[in-house]
Amino acid sequence: MLRCSRCGKTYPETFMLKCDCGGTLFVEREHFDFFGSLMPYLDARRYINFLPVGGNLLPPPVPAITPTVELQVGPVTALFKLDYLQPSGSFKDRGTWVTVAKLMEEGVSEVVLDSSGNAALSMALYSLPARIKVHTFVSYGAMPSKISLLQRLGAIIHFVYGDRMEVHEEAVEFAEREGITYVSHWLNPYFIEGTKTIAYEAYEQVGVPDYAFAPTGSGTLFLGLWKGFRELREMGEVNDLPRLVAVQAEGYESLCERSVMKNRLADGIAIPEPPRKEDMERALDESNGLCVSVGEAETREALEWLINAGFLVEPTSAVVLAGLWKLVDSAEIPEGSKVLLPLSGSGLKITEGI
Repeated sequence: MLRCSRCGKTYPETFMLKCDCGGTLFVEREHFDFFGSLMPYLDARRYINFLPVGGNLLPPPVPAITPTVELQVGPVTALFKLDYLQPSGSFKDRGTWVTVAKLMEEGVSEVVLDSSGNAALSMALYSLPARIKVHTFVSYGAMPSKISLLQRLGAIIHFVYGDRMEVHEEAVEFAEREGITYVSHWLNPYFIEGTKTIAYEAYEQVGVPDYAFAPTGSGTLFLGLWKGFRELREMGEVNDLPRLVAVQAEGYESLCERSVMKNRLADGIAIPEPPRKEDMERALDESNGLCVSVGEAETREALEWLINAGFLVEPTSAVVLAGLWKLVDSAEIPEGSKVLLPLSGSGLKITEGI
């Protein structure tokens, strides 16, 4: 069932984005026996018994189980989760796969979303075999290389003058006016069901880290980590959650104190007013988590370090390393900690200079 995070009202598992009261929704199910419920696949179908989809309506391609690479970064052990190796080049494939399966189940054939690039690319890719028409709203400032890829994938692109929040508003207005299903990953409870699998994978690969970082704008990866580890605790697999760390871009913070300077390099998390802010605050409180914001120069330095280390990622991915350096320097993360750092998006989609 779906449950409202604000008033507690429940709904059947249909595709919807908000409660009647305006609150956000989460899928709520009882899960038992984690290892006994795993399926014998080496991709996301391994966790199908924990997802609100099934049967034959599972779209290709299936998201990968991505590797976790261990490196020593100063006094801590960094566990880099290589989610930029997903089929469309970002962690968004996890949420898109579950979302498209749900849309197929309900016979939806046309959708609207707003995205700076990765979510739209993911939806366009997974919608091709599902025969779903995709309208995506983007800013005129979106990266040309991502726009080119969207065109190749057949997405109908709507350009908007304005920032990320104005793009969102235009998309919502268009969907309501045209009567087309709006599938924003910002609000979509099925998207978070997909992103929670990153916690399942990390647990199988490295156990429970002391800290789990996430680039945090709309919060879909951050909340996926929280929900996945929380469900593992409910199943009796783990005793405690990792301390979650929301890494935000300067000038666009929703959880940290808002900065005057703007980090325009980390464009994927330039979302100052996310609709799931209350959910993220709850996840921070429950995990005794931290929030850290990083600037453009810090992001660029971390990006160069990651590329030199062999990780071909986009700038938004690099904020987790920049945030780690900042918290280690301030002694908020102690020596010897094990830290999960998801690398969320591929640098192969960026062909112009940054």
